[in-house]
Amino acid sequence: MVEIKNVAIVGASGNLGAPVLTALIDANKFNITVVSRIGSKSTFPSGIKVVYADYSSLGSLTDAFKGQDAVISTVGADGLLGQSLLFDAASTAGVKRFIPSEFGSDTSNPLTATLPVFGYKVATRRHIEAKVAAGAKTTYTYVITGGFLDMGLIAGFLLAWQDGKPKLYDGGDNLFSATTLTSIGLAIVGVLTHYDETVNRSVYVEDFQTSQKQLLEIAKKALPTKTFEPVTEVLANVKKTSDEALAKGDYSMRTMLGYIFLSIFGGEAYGMPFKKNDNELLGVPGMTEADVEALFKKYAR
Repeated sequence: MVEIKNVAIVGASGNLGAPVLTALIDANKFNITVVSRIGSKSTFPSGIKVVYADYSSLGSLTDAFKGQDAVISTVGADGLLGQSLLFDAASTAGVKRFIPSEFGSDTSNPLTATLPVFGYKVATRRHIEAKVAAGAKTTYTYVITGGFLDMGLIAGFLLAWQDGKPKLYDGGDNLFSATTLTSIGLAIVGVLTHYDETVNRSVYVEDFQTSQKQLLEIAKKALPTKTFEPVTEVLANVKKTSDEALAKGDYSMRTMLGYIFLSIFGGEAYGMPFKKNDNELLGVPGMTEADVEALFKKYAR
């Protein structure tokens, strides 16, 4: 059995990276190294080793990854293009397991993979799998999580509940899978401690399967004094708007959000919700409706 002891994390100061780093620390199973960009001013918990690397340099990244058993990428949108280089550096350094920033929608779904917002992720998958097929010794795991539940509620992304006029895409009936950042961290720990069971495949984790309509009902229960006037939005129109903007050279986040809405709220055609999950293997307990209600109450304060 392969043991993962030395773990490097890239992007550890981000919205996802910080809770993943916390999960690694709390597991008390790993020697953790944060790999940060040269010139970064980010700070990390005391006792955590930090090394600095040029993210555009194979040699610099390889030096940073030497001696590591696993490399975890939690980079955000700005770093997705560079993940193929991260894998190449991990492979050159002799890393056993690479976990790319594949968290979110399932780009192994053919329809999801066509959405422009996921172009860099799809390219990273193809690069990794081609390298492994050609004999690379570094293995991989894709951690598929669906929508980020806590971030999605805070930002009003999964349900724009704050102004009382949430958009319900295609009526809000389609089910989707969602996971909190904390549970994503637990899943990564689970991958690292179940090497053989998670080698060269996707794992699926979710805290809650729900729909926008169900989230709205939970919000009403959690916030009984708030008035809600939902508005129906047609996903086909959302896609049309994003396609037209993209055709004009608009690559803004507003354009890309339309495609993310499709991948989450588009139902079975886009692989939602997950037909199975790996929660039990990875030690992710999941959440109840009461837990989600508590989140609404917390964020409404």
